Amino acid sequence: MFPLLLQLFLFPFIASAASPSRSSYGLSYSIDCGGISNFTSDLNRQWLSDRYFTGGAIGTVAEPQHFTQPQERTLRFFPPNSFGKKSCYSIPVPPGRFYLRTFTVYDNYDSKMRNPSFDVSIEGTLVFSWRSPWPEPVARSGAYADLFFPAADGSADLCFYSIATDPPVVASIEIFQIDSLAYDAATAGSDFVLVNYGRLSCGSALFGPGFTNHSDLFGRVWQSDADFRDPKVKVKALSSGGRKVLGGAHAPNYFPPQLYLTAVTVEQPGVGLEYLLQVDTRLDYMVWFHFAEIDSSINAAGQRVFNILINGKNVASIDIFKAVGGFAAFDWHYIAKNLTTSPLSLKLVPVVGQPVICGLENYAMVPLDLASLPGQASAMRALKESLRIPDRMGWNGDPCAPTTWDAWEGVTCHRTEEGLVITQLDLGSQGLKGYVSDQISQLSNLVSLNLSSNSLKGELPSGLGQKSLTKLDLSGNQFTGSIPESLGSSNLQLVLLNDNELEGQVPEKLYSVGVHGGVIDLSGNNGLCGVPSLPACPFFWDKRKLSTRGKIAIGLSCGVVISILLLLYVVCIKRGRNDYDFGPPQDLLSSAIASKRNKYQRQKMLLEMESQHSDGYVARVNPH
Repeated sequence: MFPLLLQLFLFPFIASAASPSRSSYGLSYSIDCGGISNFTSDLNRQWLSDRYFTGGAIGTVAEPQHFTQPQERTLRFFPPNSFGKKSCYSIPVPPGRFYLRTFTVYDNYDSKMRNPSFDVSIEGTLVFSWRSPWPEPVARSGAYADLFFPAADGSADLCFYSIATDPPVVASIEIFQIDSLAYDAATAGSDFVLVNYGRLSCGSALFGPGFTNHSDLFGRVWQSDADFRDPKVKVKALSSGGRKVLGGAHAPNYFPPQLYLTAVTVEQPGVGLEYLLQVDTRLDYMVWFHFAEIDSSINAAGQRVFNILINGKNVASIDIFKAVGGFAAFDWHYIAKNLTTSPLSLKLVPVVGQPVICGLENYAMVPLDLASLPGQASAMRALKESLRIPDRMGWNGDPCAPTTWDAWEGVTCHRTEEGLVITQLDLGSQGLKGYVSDQISQLSNLVSLNLSSNSLKGELPSGLGQKSLTKLDLSGNQFTGSIPESLGSSNLQLVLLNDNELEGQVPEKLYSVGVHGGVIDLSGNNGLCGVPSLPACPFFWDKRKLSTRGKIAIGLSCGVVISILLLLYVVCIKRGRNDYDFGPPQDLLSSAIASKRNKYQRQKMLLEMESQHSDGYVARVNPH
């Protein structure tokens, strides 16, 4: 997507009279950029301070007396040295399509006499490019620019990107919900941003919400066509004369009834009516023509017929009365493909009578840029929070879109068929003080991760170790805990985990990186163990918990103890069942005592006989 030049349709600030508030089609926001509080304007519109929608700094125009509305006197600017090159408003909206209008002004708010260069994107698609120097009336008085865009993810991201060191600026933002089928979305598709390159009301002055008391459900503002007609052709204005024109405000476009109450036609018969609109080349343009036969003298088909020529090509023949009758709205549109010249010529050439027209719209059909895959964008937002990314790094909006901008600082993206993916995070020496979110595992295309020399804490996520990962530098932090086994399943060629507080067994597959020609550094982690150059791990302890061997040993010991206890239990059960008396009978005790007494008497007699024999006596024995 090439950058759009500042040729888009801008209408300058015009002081407006007060008018009652009008309802819109659906949800709407009116945001005062740089305002310090909410307020109700003289036009009875509720304006919100933008302090909850974005970062940046606030300023005030140098000559506030030139601006009648408070929201046009204040502005917000985004110095890139403090808030990064990319700053965004994230505005909650339901899924659908929306009309966006911004007011931008410089008016030397910073006393530097140099208006800035910057780009603007909506939902990741580049839409406006402001380049210094701005036209003097725009720089001093400001200008409005608007578009239609789709939103699908619950928020509208309006982002500003600094060119060089210039701070982007914005004064007000308005968003109106529109019908999802508006502007031929069913046929042309809704995967476009329609950027306004001309929305004209013929024969009337500017009108629309916030400027006059005329309503437009989509919030559109219609500018007079006087500055865009061929000045050599004399025209006259037509009016419905107070008669109502039917068929204007109907679905899905809800064009305002006021648009069809006036028209212009040429004074001289046979002369065409031509409009010249500045465009950017190489884009498709959707052109809408608005007609109503409000001349009561035309009362039959064939009385007013004219052709429409776009860049000299005859694309349609129009007979308003034949199509819808008198005093009824008739709309017709055409898509001009791949324009190669500017300005765009829109010419009404008479066939019968003089051509007539009520309004004209011209939109650049800017294709939606690729966006980051939703899972990866969500993971990056989680990392932004967990790593405590500072504002100066500009991590706002989509991490990778628009593709013409640099991605978030330190982030490298790659285009795939499905969308944009993150392939590299280079965040070394950024003063980060958080931790690494588990959501990093969603970055399935990550090739290189550098978080070195910060003050990151906590344990390494178990999901770290994507198959795509080849370089990992987490050195110089305060990571604790063990090295996850998942790192061993990646294709790492460089692993720097030195100078942390890691501990436990080093996965063998991870250590093999160094064995197979890669580079691995684990030094400065006093608790790591289990591989050459590091201490052996305790037999029973590993990674601040029991090792597998310890668990096996404890399991075997518990088995032995349980077996012994079970055996004792069985023995006790058997004894309880038999209850034997192991005491000897009383007769046996008496007999044993008598036997012992006789044995003692015999021994005593023998001792006495031996004593007598030794004294010379002969023992006498009485035979029985």
